[in-house]
Amino acid sequence: MGKAHIDLNNKTILVTGSPGFIGAFLVLRLLKDLQGGTVISFDSMNDYYDPALKEYRLSLIERAAKESPVRHVFLRGSIADKALVDRVFSEYKPSVVVNLAAQAGVRYSIGHPDAYIESNLVGFFNILEACRHHPVEHLIYASSSSVYGGNKKVPFSTDDKTDTPVSLYAATKKADELLAHSYSKLYDIPTTGLRFFTVYGPAGRPDMFYYSATRDLAAGKTIRIFNYGNCKRDFTYIDDITEGVVRVMQGAPEKATGEDGLPVPPHAIYNIGGGAPENLLDFVSVLQDALVRSGILPADYDFAAHRVPVGMQPGDVPVTFADGSGLETDYGFRPSIGIREGLRRFAEWYKEYYKA
Repeated sequence: MGKAHIDLNNKTILVTGSPGFIGAFLVLRLLKDLQGGTVISFDSMNDYYDPALKEYRLSLIERAAKESPVRHVFLRGSIADKALVDRVFSEYKPSVVVNLAAQAGVRYSIGHPDAYIESNLVGFFNILEACRHHPVEHLIYASSSSVYGGNKKVPFSTDDKTDTPVSLYAATKKADELLAHSYSKLYDIPTTGLRFFTVYGPAGRPDMFYYSATRDLAAGKTIRIFNYGNCKRDFTYIDDITEGVVRVMQGAPEKATGEDGLPVPPHAIYNIGGGAPENLLDFVSVLQDALVRSGILPADYDFAAHRVPVGMQPGDVPVTFADGSGLETDYGFRPSIGIREGLRRFAEWYKEYYKA
């Protein structure tokens, strides 16, 4: 599918889920790169994890905005609030929307299903409806590698079937893809879904393994090694994610008319992953090296005594592995930051942030 080029300069860009992890880094990148326009951060600042971390990210954004020619506006609220979403679109009239607001976490979805329905389904529906009534040049939305479920074929391709989710979180993300496709078909809205693969880095989500393991090891606690270490994950560093999203923002699926006289849905889906799955035990070893090198842990720390092998957790899958050829072909994007460099940067940030 061809792409319609979008110059992001001097546009109004709405980023939901900022100051969440990916959203905050995306907004920081836009404030740094763009020469003018308005960037809107929209987030509920809920307490799924420590809100202080979101406040910290927001402070980084506000500091960067003072040095940027781009206007930044922060709006506190939930995308599940339809009236508020409509008011934001009516008042600011965004040209490009990046919907990153979502209830994340596979395991959390088992005990808190209503949070996923509210944010990932009702909230995303509200965004689609707003884009319908206030037309945008491009809607980019977050999907997830979780949609591949127990797929045993690797690497995961966007051509693979994704109709057997193993968690409610995955099911809501698959539903988002279907909703976006139908709105693209019915209302000719250019939409692009991005299936993120295990994003990590400084100021990340505390519920992610690398972050919680660091916290537990620094406190002298044990860490659980899921599936007895027989897991592989396609870890993707936050700067690579940000680069990929920015490139996609600038190329919307082209509009076209089919033989039936109706719109050919301007909708595309891409994997965005590191492209090199890492064994969980290897990842832990690299993380431990980074924690020692940064001074968070002493060189004689007994790592073996602080590992507890456990079985597979409900909703988890043994392997994730992205086929990223679509993004490379259409946008020239290829991830470049490996886990050794990425975890070193995370450990250095962690030491500074927590004064570890």
